[in-house]
Amino acid sequence: MSSMMHPLHCGFGALLLAGCARAALEIVPGATWTAVNTGEHIQAHGFGIIEEDGTYYMIGEEKTDGSLFQAVNCYSSSNLVEWTFEGQLLTRTEEEGDLGPNRIVERPKVIKNDQTGTYVMWLHIDDPDYADARTGVATGDTVCGEYEYHESFRPLDRQSRDIGLFKDDDGSGYLLTEDREYGTRIMKLTDDYLGVDSETFGWEYFAESPALVKRGDTYFLFGSQLTGWAPNDNIYTSATSLSGPWSEWTEFAPVGSVTYRSQVNYVLPLGTDNAIYMGDRWQETNLAASTYIWLPLNFNGAAVTLDWYDSWSVDLDAGTWGSGLPVSQLEGEAAELNGDATVVDCSRCSGEQAAGYIGGDEGANGSAIFSVDVENAGPVTLVVKYANGDTAQRFAAVSVNGEAQTVAFLSTAHLDEAGSSVVHVSLEAGANVVEISGVNNGWGPDVDLLVVPEI
Repeated sequence: MSSMMHPLHCGFGALLLAGCARAALEIVPGATWTAVNTGEHIQAHGFGIIEEDGTYYMIGEEKTDGSLFQAVNCYSSSNLVEWTFEGQLLTRTEEEGDLGPNRIVERPKVIKNDQTGTYVMWLHIDDPDYADARTGVATGDTVCGEYEYHESFRPLDRQSRDIGLFKDDDGSGYLLTEDREYGTRIMKLTDDYLGVDSETFGWEYFAESPALVKRGDTYFLFGSQLTGWAPNDNIYTSATSLSGPWSEWTEFAPVGSVTYRSQVNYVLPLGTDNAIYMGDRWQETNLAASTYIWLPLNFNGAAVTLDWYDSWSVDLDAGTWGSGLPVSQLEGEAAELNGDATVVDCSRCSGEQAAGYIGGDEGANGSAIFSVDVENAGPVTLVVKYANGDTAQRFAAVSVNGEAQTVAFLSTAHLDEAGSSVVHVSLEAGANVVEISGVNNGWGPDVDLLVVPEI
């Protein structure tokens, strides 16, 4: 059932033609993803995605200040690559209560009730000791507008921690929930989606962060094992009816890869027979620096596998995906260095060197300039490999032929390798000038490599 595009195709699904452009924006798993209108790393952890009229809305948790509730954020995109911050749907209140100080609010998921026209959000609501184990419900008139929070409760008087939502073909809504006293459950929602009607199926097995997708006549439920913030080998099960029988739980990523150091969070349908695995790569000691692992799932009947790609592209109209383009790597220390920028030692970098002292105050003004030659013009995703020893993210201006954008670079203090940050740009055929410089008199990252797709 998998449908993959060859990266050399001119466009998606087209015949390979001599001299045709191969440019495409790409998804880079695990990289810093900068929102186009904020210059900040996307803060939408534990998210769900809802599509409406060709626009995808990613609704997730703000983690800038740690694990306690701050806000539920919404971002929008038409291509799953470039994301715009739209606003906060719920925010922390000063009063005590589910959304008050020192509360846990996780896993926001939104589905639209077609009968009422209401957008319904379900959340995991808890105290810092995870003793409450409740679900919360909020509603909105628009997908990415202000939501009204209603109440929290234990569904059918059962514990509920990590949750997911699923809307079936007939419009029925389902809550996916993990109950630490029992296991994992599927519960049918009431017609208005504001409550729980009945239990559809239950496992005496703990699959947290459950995510459900339907491909053809088969349901696939994905979940994580119980290892806290640490990643594990995630599992899945399948059935032709939500009430079962379900297959045995089994791994879908290579065993020992700990699902490429991620935890499943959502599975997005792609076309009629594909889907995208969407996971969080948590950084327990610095949750704001957590990134996202998105990869195409491979379906073969009821069997599912997940392969790693450093980058890959998606055609939402065709419902297909392709592995990343070949790349060239340009060393930071070999770039033209201006101002106070200079070559620095970097044990986690390629060649153990990098271009350091990027940015700084007006007197320093360090920058690295790369000459980039490509055969064809077109949109591409550049990857900047870098080091940032600070806890907070750093920022830099990345300019292509004089057109600049602010790019975020998360902390790499917890890593034993260079980090990656993506920049979505348009290149001209022939020579291009890419400059990485400071923003607002601040320090940028140490630049290890500029990775350029060959188009």
